[in-house]
Amino acid sequence: MSALVISPMFISGCATAAYNIQERFGIEKRDILVGRVESVAESQTEAKEEFVDALEAFRAVVNVDGGELENVYDDLNRAHKRAETKASDVRARVKSVKQVSNDLFREWEGELNQYSDAALRRASERQLRETQARYDVLVDKMDDATASMDPVLTVFNDRVLYLKHNLNARAIAALNTETASLEGDVARLIAEMEQSIAAADAFIAEMNGTS
Repeated sequence: MSALVISPMFISGCATAAYNIQERFGIEKRDILVGRVESVAESQTEAKEEFVDALEAFRAVVNVDGGELENVYDDLNRAHKRAETKASDVRARVKSVKQVSNDLFREWEGELNQYSDAALRRASERQLRETQARYDVLVDKMDDATASMDPVLTVFNDRVLYLKHNLNARAIAALNTETASLEGDVARLIAEMEQSIAAADAFIAEMNGTS
């Protein structure tokens, strides 16, 4: 059976159709962008909580008797999986923000040439550049927060695998030396996420005219 190849033009057409449907109900790309930025902030907040929970599960490993290791491993593995799921959710939502923002800015740029009033065109273009500048700050922080998840997930994955194959007291002794380093990684991750969430809130306030 031959593989199904989906054309980028087809995907773009689907996105355009979706926008057209929403715009028919009075929902503009600007509103879609604000909504997606809000969803990223919510997703990052949830991811931050899952990473904190995973760190707590990791801490519990170094304070457990050998006979309880299997239960502790199960708890840590579940925490790791939840953190991975939330991280994937964050990545997907950031991607959706980038998609609609690119479409919004492209449409706005293209419509500048439709003005007959030069003063209004200049005002609209100035507003476009200011909005793009605010968006660039926001997306940089989103990307930083997203990138900071990967090293922490890698550390968690390594430790889960190590416990899986070394459910014994020697594994606990080896892991104990890693706790401080891991806590520092998670603390930096949380700080990145909090900065990204704050940038999202500021961007939303600017777009809604409430700042």
